[in-house]
Amino acid sequence: MDLRQLRYFRTIAEFGSISAASQQLGIAQPALSLHVRNMEERLGVKLLAREARGVSLTEAGELMARRSRMLLDEMTRLEDDIRNLGSSPTGDVRLGLPGTIGGILSVPLVLAGKESYPGIRLTIGEAMSGFVLDWLREGQTDIAILYLPAEDQRFRSDLLLSEELVLIAPKGAVMEEPFQPEHLTTVPLILPSPAHGLRTLLDVWAKQHRITLNATVELDSYSNIKTLVQQGYGYSILPLHAVAANAGDGHLRVLKFHKDELRRNVFLVWDTSRPSSHAAAAIIQLTRKIIDDLVGSGIWAGARQEGQALWADG
Repeated sequence: MDLRQLRYFRTIAEFGSISAASQQLGIAQPALSLHVRNMEERLGVKLLAREARGVSLTEAGELMARRSRMLLDEMTRLEDDIRNLGSSPTGDVRLGLPGTIGGILSVPLVLAGKESYPGIRLTIGEAMSGFVLDWLREGQTDIAILYLPAEDQRFRSDLLLSEELVLIAPKGAVMEEPFQPEHLTTVPLILPSPAHGLRTLLDVWAKQHRITLNATVELDSYSNIKTLVQQGYGYSILPLHAVAANAGDGHLRVLKFHKDELRRNVFLVWDTSRPSSHAAAAIIQLTRKIIDDLVGSGIWAGARQEGQALWADG
């Protein structure tokens, strides 16, 4: 197999159709089908399952598509690095962020990237932390910011900061601060679902304090959680930076926990098993700088960079 065949196959996998891929590539459909048959004969397995509307990937096809994407992306990075050796970095860099961090980091990072590295095409994807880690494992993103260090040995996970988690209550709630963990058993809670990293952290924390969290509503949307709390349907626990503006407007009441004990760590993660491109290295450095600025200026409310946080979960 050669890079041309891999590129053809990746396009078919992305479009789910040989005819659509042929239009995208400018190659006749019979010729494209022949390339696939030659690959299948060489490998001794079926890569595509023909269907009434296009094609689907077999298990072997899924593996081929994933590895093809990684190889072709690496070839593009290699060409960019050699072409631009000694000059300002250029090329594509993909960064994956949890949505809560994207809301505070994406815009300043994009603006700084355009100013400092106009030759870099930065793409930022946002999702729950678990999905972002999957993107990194599958080579769909070059760099990730996560709430957990990656366990895979090929990844490097650098601790960036820890962020404070706080209780949010309806603005008229009468409660004492600092808030004691055992008091959570007396109020209805609106929390992320068990699939969400923050909920995992909270359940572990509650078990440590021998309490049970009474989740009357489960939502994975921070904005919807805040809306329900504002309307008096319950209480929640969220990162301080995600609710600071609401508290400042008087729409919510924010209560800190006793002894500042509930925090979660934020990690910068990337794959060290393959060479990092010149452009990716530049974005890693720039990301650190922007985060330093956000924490130092207080824009990332409740974040701190000194020492280790009490919790690395989430």
